[in-house]
Amino acid sequence: MNRSPKSEPERVLVVGRSPGVLIATVDILRARGYSADATNQFDHVLQDYDVTDLDVLVFGGMVPAETKQKLREDVLERNPDVTFVQGLAGIAGLIAAQVKAATSDEALGTGEVVYDAPTRSLRLTLDESAPVTVEAWWGTSFVPPEPESASMYVFDDRLDAGTHVIPLPDRVPAEASFAGVTVGPFTRVFTVGPMPAAVTRLAPASATDDRLPQVARVTTSSDDR
Repeated sequence: MNRSPKSEPERVLVVGRSPGVLIATVDILRARGYSADATNQFDHVLQDYDVTDLDVLVFGGMVPAETKQKLREDVLERNPDVTFVQGLAGIAGLIAAQVKAATSDEALGTGEVVYDAPTRSLRLTLDESAPVTVEAWWGTSFVPPEPESASMYVFDDRLDAGTHVIPLPDRVPAEASFAGVTVGPFTRVFTVGPMPAAVTRLAPASATDDRLPQVARVTTSSDDR
C-alpha cells in the first residue's frame, strides 16, 4: 500500500449511506489523526474528492453492488495503491477500528491473535509484553436509515509474553456483533455474530433499487474541522 508521507495524515474516504454513522465515523477518525471524509453521494465521489492520493476507501454495506464495483474500477484507475475496506456494519467505532487495522504497518512478529468461535474467546500469543485493548460492538436496531448500536471495552491492560485467552462476556450478543483487538500499534477486527439475513437482504443491488428511504445529503470536507 502506498502510504502518505510520515509527516502527513493518512487519507480515508468513507462511502456509505447513513448520515449519522458517516459523521460519527469521520469525527472518530479525525480525532485519531486521519485526514477523513465521508459521503453518501455515490454518483459524485470522483467529482467531490481527489482520490489520487487516497490511502483507504471504505464501503458501507448499503452501497449498491454495481455502484461499488464501478467506483472500485474508477478509483483504481487513478490510484492503484488504494486499499479498499468493506465495512462490516453501520457502527462508527467498528468502521474506525477497521481503518486502523488496514493502515497499520506493524505486525506481531511470530505472535498471533485469533478469535475462537466455539468458545467465544480471543486467544493472544505475544512475543513480548504489550498493552492490549479489546473492544466489542453490536447492533441494537437495524431500522434504516439510522442503525443503532452499543459497545463496551472487554479488556484494557498490559499483558506479558505468552498465550492469553480473553472470553467475550454474555452481554455481547451472538448476532450482529464484532470485536477488535489492539496490541500496541497492531489491530485486528473479528466478526463474532453475523448480520441478520433480514438486514443483508436490504442491500440494494443497483442504483435504481429504491427500497430504502431517502437520507440527508452528506459530503464532508477535510477543511471542516
